[in-house]
Amino acid sequence: MSESTLGGGALMGRKQVDTVRLVWMLVALVLALMTVFPLFWMISIAFKPAAEVFRPNILPVAPSWDNFLYVLTEVPFLKYLGNTFFVSAVVTVVALFFHTMAGYALARLRFPGRETIFILIFSTFLVSLPVIIVPLFILVRAMGMLNTYAGIIVPAIFHAFGIFLLRQYYLSLPRELEEAARIDGAGYWRIYWSVVLPLSRPILASLAILFFLANWNSFLWPLTVASNQDLWVVQVGIANFRGQYATSWHYIMAASTIVALPMLILFVIFQRQIMDSTRPAASKAERQPTDQAS
Repeated sequence: MSESTLGGGALMGRKQVDTVRLVWMLVALVLALMTVFPLFWMISIAFKPAAEVFRPNILPVAPSWDNFLYVLTEVPFLKYLGNTFFVSAVVTVVALFFHTMAGYALARLRFPGRETIFILIFSTFLVSLPVIIVPLFILVRAMGMLNTYAGIIVPAIFHAFGIFLLRQYYLSLPRELEEAARIDGAGYWRIYWSVVLPLSRPILASLAILFFLANWNSFLWPLTVASNQDLWVVQVGIANFRGQYATSWHYIMAASTIVALPMLILFVIFQRQIMDSTRPAASKAERQPTDQAS
Protein backbone atom coordinates (compact mmCIF):
# COMPACT_ATOMS: atom_id res chain seq x y z
CA MET A 1 0.00 0.00 0.00
CA SER A 2 1.46 3.34 -1.06
CA GLU A 3 2.15 6.24 1.28
CA SER A 4 -0.32 8.41 -0.65
CA THR A 5 -3.10 5.91 0.04
CA LEU A 6 -2.27 5.81 3.76
CA GLY A 7 -2.10 9.60 3.87
CA GLY A 8 -5.46 9.90 2.11
CA GLY A 9 -7.07 7.45 4.58
CA ALA A 10 -5.70 9.35 7.57
CA LEU A 11 -6.94 12.66 6.12
CA MET A 12 -10.40 11.20 5.53
CA GLY A 13 -10.47 9.85 9.08
CA ARG A 14 -9.60 13.27 10.50
CA LYS A 15 -12.33 14.89 8.40
CA GLN A 16 -14.87 12.40 9.73
CA VAL A 17 -13.79 13.10 13.31
CA ASP A 18 -14.01 16.86 12.70
CA THR A 19 -17.49 16.44 11.19
CA VAL A 20 -18.74 14.42 14.14
CA ARG A 21 -17.24 16.95 16.53
CA LEU A 22 -18.93 19.82 14.66
CA VAL A 23 -22.29 18.04 14.81
CA TRP A 24 -21.98 17.51 18.57
CA MET A 25 -20.98 21.15 19.06
CA LEU A 26 -24.08 22.28 17.15
CA VAL A 27 -26.28 19.96 19.21
CA ALA A 28 -24.73 21.31 22.43
CA LEU A 29 -25.26 24.87 21.21
CA VAL A 30 -28.93 24.23 20.45
CA LEU A 31 -29.47 22.61 23.88
CA ALA A 32 -27.68 25.51 25.58
CA LEU A 33 -29.90 28.03 23.80
CA MET A 34 -33.02 26.05 24.74
CA THR A 35 -31.88 26.13 28.38
CA VAL A 36 -30.86 29.79 28.53
CA PHE A 37 -33.63 31.36 26.47
CA PRO A 38 -36.48 30.82 29.01
CA LEU A 39 -34.35 32.49 31.67
CA PHE A 40 -33.56 35.37 29.33
CA TRP A 41 -37.24 35.73 28.40
CA MET A 42 -38.24 35.76 32.08
CA ILE A 43 -35.79 38.57 32.84
CA SER A 44 -36.87 40.48 29.73
CA ILE A 45 -40.56 40.41 30.70
CA ALA A 46 -39.65 41.41 34.26
CA PHE A 47 -38.39 44.76 32.89
CA LYS A 48 -41.35 45.35 30.55
CA PRO A 49 -44.44 47.40 31.37
CA ALA A 50 -47.85 45.71 31.20
CA ALA A 51 -48.64 47.05 27.71
CA GLU A 52 -45.44 45.55 26.29
CA VAL A 53 -45.54 42.06 27.78
CA PHE A 54 -47.13 40.30 24.80
CA ARG A 55 -45.30 42.20 22.10
CA PRO A 56 -42.86 40.13 20.01
CA ASN A 57 -39.81 42.26 20.81
CA ILE A 58 -37.23 40.28 22.78
CA LEU A 59 -35.69 43.25 24.57
CA PRO A 60 -37.88 45.78 26.41
CA VAL A 61 -38.21 49.11 24.61
CA ALA A 62 -38.13 51.10 27.85
CA PRO A 63 -36.71 48.93 30.68
CA SER A 64 -38.19 49.77 34.05
CA TRP A 65 -37.64 48.72 37.66
CA ASP A 66 -41.28 49.41 38.57
CA ASN A 67 -42.24 45.74 38.51
CA PHE A 68 -39.54 44.87 41.03
CA LEU A 69 -40.45 47.80 43.25
CA TYR A 70 -44.09 46.74 43.21
CA VAL A 71 -43.26 43.15 44.16
CA LEU A 72 -40.96 44.21 46.99
CA THR A 73 -43.26 46.89 48.42
CA GLU A 74 -46.85 45.81 47.77
CA VAL A 75 -46.32 42.12 48.53
CA PRO A 76 -44.55 40.69 51.66
CA PHE A 77 -41.92 39.19 49.40
CA LEU A 78 -39.01 40.08 51.68
CA LYS A 79 -40.74 38.06 54.40
CA TYR A 80 -40.95 35.10 52.06
CA LEU A 81 -37.28 35.46 51.18
CA GLY A 82 -36.35 35.60 54.86
CA ASN A 83 -38.36 32.46 55.61
CA THR A 84 -36.80 30.63 52.70
CA PHE A 85 -33.27 31.60 53.70
CA PHE A 86 -33.87 30.59 57.32
CA VAL A 87 -35.38 27.21 56.42
CA SER A 88 -32.71 26.46 53.81
CA ALA A 89 -29.84 27.42 56.12
CA VAL A 90 -31.14 25.44 59.12
CA VAL A 91 -31.90 22.33 57.07
CA THR A 92 -28.48 22.49 55.41
CA VAL A 93 -26.50 22.83 58.67
CA VAL A 94 -28.48 20.24 60.64
CA ALA A 95 -28.60 17.77 57.75
CA LEU A 96 -24.85 17.95 57.19
CA PHE A 97 -24.20 17.37 60.90
CA PHE A 98 -26.35 14.23 61.10
CA HIS A 99 -25.46 12.97 57.62
CA THR A 100 -21.73 13.06 58.36
CA MET A 101 -22.26 10.96 61.49
CA ALA A 102 -24.50 8.50 59.66
CA GLY A 103 -22.12 8.25 56.71
CA TYR A 104 -19.11 7.70 58.98
CA ALA A 105 -20.92 5.04 61.01
CA LEU A 106 -22.02 3.16 57.88
CA ALA A 107 -18.54 3.37 56.36
CA ARG A 108 -16.26 2.65 59.32
CA LEU A 109 -18.09 1.18 62.31
CA ARG A 110 -18.74 -2.55 62.51
CA PHE A 111 -22.13 -3.51 63.95
CA PRO A 112 -24.85 -6.08 63.14
CA GLY A 113 -27.24 -5.01 60.42
CA ARG A 114 -25.02 -2.24 59.03
CA GLU A 115 -25.47 -3.26 55.41
CA THR A 116 -29.20 -3.81 55.89
CA ILE A 117 -29.57 -0.32 57.32
CA PHE A 118 -27.63 1.14 54.41
CA ILE A 119 -29.78 -0.72 51.87
CA LEU A 120 -32.96 0.51 53.56
CA ILE A 121 -31.67 4.09 53.52
CA PHE A 122 -30.56 3.80 49.91
CA SER A 123 -33.93 2.31 48.90
CA THR A 124 -35.67 5.56 49.90
CA PHE A 125 -34.34 6.93 46.59
CA LEU A 126 -37.23 5.01 45.02
CA VAL A 127 -39.84 6.80 47.13
CA SER A 128 -40.82 10.31 46.08
CA LEU A 129 -42.41 12.90 48.34
CA PRO A 130 -45.94 12.71 46.81
CA VAL A 131 -46.07 9.02 47.77
CA ILE A 132 -45.50 9.65 51.48
CA ILE A 133 -46.89 13.16 51.82
CA VAL A 134 -50.22 12.04 53.34
CA PRO A 135 -48.77 9.83 56.13
CA LEU A 136 -46.04 12.42 56.69
CA PHE A 137 -48.66 15.14 57.08
CA ILE A 138 -50.63 12.99 59.55
CA LEU A 139 -47.46 12.38 61.57
CA VAL A 140 -46.54 16.06 61.64
CA ARG A 141 -50.09 16.99 62.65
CA ALA A 142 -50.06 14.43 65.47
CA MET A 143 -46.82 15.96 66.76
CA GLY A 144 -48.37 19.42 66.77
CA MET A 145 -45.96 20.87 64.22
CA LEU A 146 -48.43 22.23 61.67
CA ASN A 147 -47.87 25.91 60.84
CA THR A 148 -44.47 25.94 62.54
CA TYR A 149 -40.91 26.22 61.30
CA ALA A 150 -40.23 22.81 62.84
CA GLY A 151 -42.92 21.25 60.65
CA ILE A 152 -41.22 22.62 57.55
CA ILE A 153 -37.64 21.92 58.63
CA VAL A 154 -37.60 18.54 60.41
CA PRO A 155 -39.03 16.34 57.61
CA ALA A 156 -36.61 17.95 55.12
CA ILE A 157 -33.47 17.09 57.10
CA PHE A 158 -33.14 13.43 56.13
CA HIS A 159 -31.91 12.76 52.60
CA ALA A 160 -30.48 9.44 51.43
CA PHE A 161 -28.35 11.11 48.77
CA GLY A 162 -26.23 12.94 51.34
CA ILE A 163 -25.73 9.83 53.48
CA PHE A 164 -24.81 7.73 50.45
CA LEU A 165 -22.36 10.30 49.10
CA LEU A 166 -20.65 10.79 52.46
CA ARG A 167 -20.43 7.05 53.06
CA GLN A 168 -18.72 6.50 49.72
CA TYR A 169 -16.39 9.41 50.43
CA TYR A 170 -15.41 8.02 53.82
CA LEU A 171 -14.74 4.61 52.27
CA SER A 172 -12.09 6.31 50.14
CA LEU A 173 -10.23 7.81 53.11
CA PRO A 174 -7.08 5.92 54.15
CA ARG A 175 -7.54 3.91 57.34
CA GLU A 176 -4.01 4.76 58.47
CA LEU A 177 -5.17 8.21 59.59
CA GLU A 178 -7.77 6.75 61.92
CA GLU A 179 -5.40 4.06 63.18
CA ALA A 180 -2.81 6.71 64.03
CA ALA A 181 -5.43 8.68 65.97
CA ARG A 182 -6.55 5.51 67.75
CA ILE A 183 -2.96 4.79 68.80
CA ASP A 184 -2.86 8.27 70.33
CA GLY A 185 -5.87 7.35 72.46
CA ALA A 186 -8.64 8.92 70.41
CA GLY A 187 -12.10 7.36 70.48
CA TYR A 188 -14.68 7.25 67.73
CA TRP A 189 -16.07 10.71 68.50
CA ARG A 190 -12.58 12.26 68.65
CA ILE A 191 -11.61 10.62 65.36
CA TYR A 192 -14.85 11.79 63.75
CA TRP A 193 -14.54 15.36 65.02
CA SER A 194 -10.77 15.94 64.69
CA VAL A 195 -9.82 13.72 61.74
CA VAL A 196 -12.80 12.87 59.57
CA LEU A 197 -14.66 16.21 59.55
CA PRO A 198 -11.61 18.33 58.56
CA LEU A 199 -10.97 15.93 55.67
CA SER A 200 -14.63 16.22 54.63
CA ARG A 201 -14.58 19.93 53.84
CA PRO A 202 -14.65 19.56 50.01
CA ILE A 203 -17.57 17.13 49.99
CA LEU A 204 -19.39 19.08 52.71
CA ALA A 205 -19.09 22.29 50.69
CA SER A 206 -20.61 20.57 47.67
CA LEU A 207 -23.43 19.02 49.69
CA ALA A 208 -24.14 22.33 51.42
CA ILE A 209 -24.69 23.99 48.04
CA LEU A 210 -26.91 21.15 46.81
CA PHE A 211 -28.99 21.06 50.00
CA PHE A 212 -29.40 24.82 50.06
CA LEU A 213 -30.50 24.91 46.42
CA ALA A 214 -32.98 22.06 46.95
CA ASN A 215 -34.59 23.71 49.98
CA TRP A 216 -34.59 27.14 48.35
CA ASN A 217 -36.74 25.69 45.56
CA SER A 218 -38.91 23.56 47.86
CA PHE A 219 -42.62 23.98 47.20
CA LEU A 220 -44.84 20.94 47.81
CA TRP A 221 -44.07 20.25 51.47
CA PRO A 222 -44.08 23.90 52.67
CA LEU A 223 -47.38 24.36 50.82
CA THR A 224 -48.84 21.30 52.55
CA VAL A 225 -47.72 21.95 56.10
CA ALA A 226 -47.93 25.76 56.40
CA SER A 227 -51.18 27.60 55.74
CA ASN A 228 -50.04 30.59 57.80
CA GLN A 229 -48.88 33.30 55.40
CA ASP A 230 -46.15 34.37 57.85
CA LEU A 231 -44.45 31.00 57.27
CA TRP A 232 -44.65 30.93 53.50
CA VAL A 233 -41.48 30.41 51.48
CA VAL A 234 -40.83 32.10 48.15
CA GLN A 235 -42.13 29.27 45.96
CA VAL A 236 -45.44 29.21 47.82
CA GLY A 237 -45.53 32.99 47.69
CA ILE A 238 -45.03 33.00 43.92
CA ALA A 239 -47.76 30.38 43.48
CA ASN A 240 -50.18 32.51 45.49
CA PHE A 241 -48.93 35.59 43.67
CA ARG A 242 -49.69 33.90 40.36
CA GLY A 243 -53.22 33.19 41.54
CA GLN A 244 -53.83 36.83 42.48
CA TYR A 245 -52.19 38.36 39.39
CA ALA A 246 -53.00 35.77 36.73
CA THR A 247 -52.82 38.28 33.88
CA SER A 248 -50.02 40.44 35.32
CA TRP A 249 -47.14 38.47 33.89
CA HIS A 250 -44.73 41.36 34.35
CA TYR A 251 -45.21 41.14 38.13
CA ILE A 252 -44.99 37.34 38.10
CA MET A 253 -41.77 37.37 36.08
CA ALA A 254 -40.28 40.05 38.34
CA ALA A 255 -40.99 37.90 41.40
CA SER A 256 -39.57 34.82 39.68
CA THR A 257 -36.43 36.73 38.72
CA ILE A 258 -35.88 37.88 42.30
CA VAL A 259 -36.09 34.26 43.47
CA ALA A 260 -34.01 32.71 40.68
CA LEU A 261 -31.20 35.24 40.39
CA PRO A 262 -29.43 34.51 43.72
CA MET A 263 -29.46 30.77 43.01
CA LEU A 264 -28.19 31.27 39.46
CA ILE A 265 -25.31 33.36 40.77
CA LEU A 266 -24.59 30.76 43.46
CA PHE A 267 -24.61 27.97 40.89
CA VAL A 268 -22.28 29.83 38.50
CA ILE A 269 -19.81 30.57 41.30
CA PHE A 270 -19.81 27.06 42.78
CA GLN A 271 -20.59 24.93 39.72
CA ARG A 272 -17.19 23.24 39.92
CA GLN A 273 -17.84 22.08 43.50
CA ILE A 274 -21.31 20.87 42.52
CA MET A 275 -19.95 18.84 39.62
CA ASP A 276 -17.09 17.45 41.71
CA SER A 277 -19.44 16.35 44.48
CA THR A 278 -20.49 13.20 42.59
CA ARG A 279 -16.99 12.06 41.68
CA PRO A 280 -15.93 10.40 44.96
CA ALA A 281 -19.02 8.19 44.98
CA ALA A 282 -18.54 7.23 41.34
CA SER A 283 -14.80 6.60 41.47
CA LYS A 284 -14.70 4.87 44.87
CA ALA A 285 -17.81 2.74 44.75
CA GLU A 286 -15.75 -0.19 43.49
CA ARG A 287 -13.77 -0.18 46.73
CA GLN A 288 -16.84 -1.04 48.81
CA PRO A 289 -16.65 -4.85 48.35
CA THR A 290 -12.93 -4.81 49.19
CA ASP A 291 -13.58 -2.80 52.34
CA GLN A 292 -16.37 -5.11 53.43
CA ALA A 293 -14.21 -8.15 52.84
CA SER A 294 -11.43 -6.75 55.01
